[in-house]
Amino acid sequence: MAFCGEAPSPGAAEATAAAAEDAPACSASLEAFGESAEIRALLGRLRELHGELLAREVAEQRFRVIMDKYQEQPHLLDPHLEWMMNSLLDIVQDKTSPSGLKHLAFKFLYIITKVRGYKIFLRLFPHEVADVQSVLDMFTDQNPKDHKTWETRYMLLLWLSVTCLIPFDFSRLDGNLLIQPGETRMPVMDRILQIAESYLVVSDKARDGAAVLVSKFITRPDVRERKMASFLDWSLCTLARSSFQTMDGVIAMDGILQALAQIFKHGKREDCLPYANTVLQCLDRCRLPECNQTLLRKLGVKLVQRLGLTFLKPKVAAWRYQRGSRSLAANLKLCTQGPSEQKTLTDGMISDSDEDYDIPEGVESVIEQLLVGLKDKDTVVRWSAAKGIGRMAGRLPKELADDVVGSVLDCFSFQEMDKAWHGGCLALAELGRRGLLLPLRLSEVVTVILKALTYDKKWGACSVGANVRDAACYVCWAFARAYEPQELKPFVTAISSALLIATVFDRDVNCRKAASAAFQENVGRQGTFPHGIDILTAADYFAVGSISNCFLVISVFIAGFPEYTQSLIDHLVTMKVNHWDGAIRELSAKALHNLVPRAPEYSAAHVFPALLLMTSSSDLHTRHGSIIACAEVVYALYKLASQRDRPVTDYLDEKAVQGLKQIHQQLYDRHLYRGLGGELMRQAVCILIQNLSLSSMPFKGDPVIGGWQWLIDDTLRSLHLISSHSRQQIKDTAVSALAALSREYYRKDPGEVGPAIAGELIPQYLAELQSPQEMARCGFSSALGALPSFLLQGHLQQVLAGLRAVTCISPKDVSFAEARRDGLRAISSICQAVGVKAEGPPDEAVCRENVSEIYTTLLDCMSDYTTDSRGDVGSRVREAAMTSLMDLMLLLVQMQPTLLEAPVCERVMCSLAQQSSEKIDRVRAHAAHVFLTLLHFDSPPIPHVPHREELEKLFPRSAMASVNWRVPSQAFPLITQLLGLPTYRYHILLGLAVSVGGLTDSTVKHSTQSLFEYIKRIQKDPRDLGAFGESILRVFEDNLLNDRVSVSLLKMLDQMLANGCFDIFTTEENHPFCVRLLALCKEEIKKSKDIQKLRASIAVLCGMVQFHGDVRNKVLLQLLLLLCHPFPVIRKAAASQLYEMVLMYSGVVSDDAVDEVMLVLSDTAWDAKLPAVREQRNRLCDLLAVPRPQLVPKPVATEAGPGS
Repeated sequence: MAFCGEAPSPGAAEATAAAAEDAPACSASLEAFGESAEIRALLGRLRELHGELLAREVAEQRFRVIMDKYQEQPHLLDPHLEWMMNSLLDIVQDKTSPSGLKHLAFKFLYIITKVRGYKIFLRLFPHEVADVQSVLDMFTDQNPKDHKTWETRYMLLLWLSVTCLIPFDFSRLDGNLLIQPGETRMPVMDRILQIAESYLVVSDKARDGAAVLVSKFITRPDVRERKMASFLDWSLCTLARSSFQTMDGVIAMDGILQALAQIFKHGKREDCLPYANTVLQCLDRCRLPECNQTLLRKLGVKLVQRLGLTFLKPKVAAWRYQRGSRSLAANLKLCTQGPSEQKTLTDGMISDSDEDYDIPEGVESVIEQLLVGLKDKDTVVRWSAAKGIGRMAGRLPKELADDVVGSVLDCFSFQEMDKAWHGGCLALAELGRRGLLLPLRLSEVVTVILKALTYDKKWGACSVGANVRDAACYVCWAFARAYEPQELKPFVTAISSALLIATVFDRDVNCRKAASAAFQENVGRQGTFPHGIDILTAADYFAVGSISNCFLVISVFIAGFPEYTQSLIDHLVTMKVNHWDGAIRELSAKALHNLVPRAPEYSAAHVFPALLLMTSSSDLHTRHGSIIACAEVVYALYKLASQRDRPVTDYLDEKAVQGLKQIHQQLYDRHLYRGLGGELMRQAVCILIQNLSLSSMPFKGDPVIGGWQWLIDDTLRSLHLISSHSRQQIKDTAVSALAALSREYYRKDPGEVGPAIAGELIPQYLAELQSPQEMARCGFSSALGALPSFLLQGHLQQVLAGLRAVTCISPKDVSFAEARRDGLRAISSICQAVGVKAEGPPDEAVCRENVSEIYTTLLDCMSDYTTDSRGDVGSRVREAAMTSLMDLMLLLVQMQPTLLEAPVCERVMCSLAQQSSEKIDRVRAHAAHVFLTLLHFDSPPIPHVPHREELEKLFPRSAMASVNWRVPSQAFPLITQLLGLPTYRYHILLGLAVSVGGLTDSTVKHSTQSLFEYIKRIQKDPRDLGAFGESILRVFEDNLLNDRVSVSLLKMLDQMLANGCFDIFTTEENHPFCVRLLALCKEEIKKSKDIQKLRASIAVLCGMVQFHGDVRNKVLLQLLLLLCHPFPVIRKAAASQLYEMVLMYSGVVSDDAVDEVMLVLSDTAWDAKLPAVREQRNRLCDLLAVPRPQLVPKPVATEAGPGS
């Protein structure tokens, strides 16, 4: 199962490796090593780079990045490995190369090895006789404790392991060694062994290289005779002394176990057999299964299986099941023979080849340890044990191998945990893949695999079993390759159904993809799965990635084939309706709804009674899922019956109808609406109420309707007691249930007096709108909005007045933004429900008399900027107001366009334009959508849209479809074009002020750029710039002391003044714009303690100094007043800004006083005591020819504030 883009489990990983030749590449595949020239140049520059730390790190990082691209296709490097290695080894073998350069070369070699794998790389190392001594000499310069150069030691060990393969006795090399007088000579063999032993117990990667070295070195004939026994003795002693309780012990055991496993893997059986039993006994004494180190347990299992293979003769079991042959000619020959001839040939092979021989005693212990390894807590250990079981069984006689299979099947006991099931599946797949699972065992194996495909056990807050199901899919995949179609034919129906169930209904995406791949393999290899090709086109590897698509779409397609219909439905009822995951239960119920048309009689006669019985279960999840499923099945049956103009009771007998009616009462009597499970029960029964109402069940006038109504009301009243993550969902289901219930059971028949509850409902709900609980207001507002029009007639004004009260902000409910949002949505829903009659009574429909109040309510909510600890919660209210305005205007223009008056249309469009230019991306996008919808609506067009022709040119319908209004770089250049339209200018500036003076970099950047681009176009036109300035002053005046706008507006004005946007005004003395702006600034900062506002005002005042006339002196006076502000931080900010102002604007200070003014501003400690600061401030007043401020006497002496 080659799984693209996933991290496969071991089952999937093994299948991936085995099927690599069959499966196409799923990721973006590369065709060749494209960076060859760059790598060649990089390696050529290493001698120059190694001395510079930065250049060396850049080169190394670039090399890593290039190599990592080929992790999935390392074979592309093969044609280039030799020249890359030679380039690097030239540096290593050059005696003039500094040690740092050599270490760098070895690091590059390691990076290549990491990508391609050391086994491929080993063959390319130089391995002449002369290389042995040179490599050994390099080891003398190595420090095993230097953690920065471990790559060097690792690569040297690999290189030494290759040189150990020279076909000469090592003793011949000893005679060529130069000996200095008085020195003791150590033979080459001893030096290599010493190096290997020393590096087997280090803590870095060199330990792995030492294990490879040992496997090549100890298994040489000359070394085996002299050193193997002593090395094994040293290894076992080290193993016995080490403890996995200490870190040093873990490191030593890891190295020794790796080395022993490699020796028994690569050594000859006759050489290793004498020592196998001793090693096995020592390994038993280490008690590795009790160790908490995964790697040690894995290596222990690996060594055990290698010992077991040493005990057994290396032969291929003649009794194994074979499908085809490795030889193409033999396969073709078999195809020409009949089945009887093939069977005779096979039987003859078994009888001739199978011979009995004594099984060594250690084999039983080995197999027992491998079976224990199948139940290990870590996947890698179980996977290694499974491969060991397969290898061992292939060398055992038929009867003993069958006993091993029986022991593996014991892993599937109900008493075993998921780990044993997973290990058992892996072992069965290995046995089947190797032909060691004979067809006689298939009936038992298929039975347990079918259970494993649906294995899912609750474990605390989650479940276990995904790995078991994935491994079971791997077993099915392996069987497809291992057996002839006639062998699996009796099990085709069961396996295909189980795989399809896992494909569409498994919770885990990896398992769904694994099952799909296994099904595909069986369709291709076996060719016996019913409708396999048709199903694969719908349930391919990528289609099953979406769980909702699997449950609701693919399952319906598969159920169209009769072979699978019943099994899919039964699985949902028995396994998924009571699943621990609520999302799976809900999807299962919806899937049952979709599957009912495929088997209506079966659903009515068998499925529904089973679900009805489950509704009284003591298990919470079972009750919840079965109630929802009952609701969905009944509604699906109703749809089928209505197609024939028949009632749903044609499918349901009286017992079923009574069972549905009693569900609510049974839950109420057992107090199951209370406590933690009450949330799920309320939601489930609300869904039941909705679907039974939609199904027109014959319950009109029945007492159960009162019970249902009580549940809905109590749920809405108790929303504040429900957990926050499920509160919204339960509210929505209760409101939907109320809407369906009231439409079906509260409607008056001709000549019938309506039920009493209908008259009591609205007053009761209106009273609940005054609840001190926000969620109660939300719930009952939504409930009023869901009522049908016949219940609202005669109460419309009363209902609208109650909802208007909910949308108003009062001191006690200022943070009830969700309630206001739901109130607006309810008003919109009610308007849609009752319709429009221009001259109709205001208590029955939207008319001329009440439409203005509705508009006022919606438009007032467009200015809801409430904030709390969550941020701008008012944005939700504004979004709801915009949506409601759009719905109302579209309703009116289609039914009574005369009710759309010009002032209202203008106010709506201007408010939307303002929201389209504000800083919150979500709100801006929504406002733009509503604005463009109203502008482009043409059936019929919205009347009285200001500047419609200009707007249609600025926002053409074809171009707007591709604009993402959430992106500031796309939104602001478009929206600032409205500044040229007088009607919209004020509102656009009001929105832009918040964006330009905001905090988000992208919003500030693009809104500022767009604003300046517009100003640049009008900057030379006094009339247009005057109108623009007048609009800014109006915005400032209307939002005085409104910190949300005023602070941002001051920041925007600062940028505009600093960029010379009003240069044309500076030519006129005491220009009205500057005079009014100064007055507004003084009023805004009067007695203010807002640091941010005061800083912004200082910047604006400094920018206003460029204006001429008396106003400049007044501005300077305000700045000098701020130099003696009570807050030191403001005094320092004012001094700093004044200093910059004097530098920027010439002529503000006379030439002979400039130096002294700047000296006073820079040298004075403005955060000192006020009397000292005031003296320097007064000195500045004299220098700037500004009258000194006079201290106003007060009962408590304080400095006069700005603007006094």
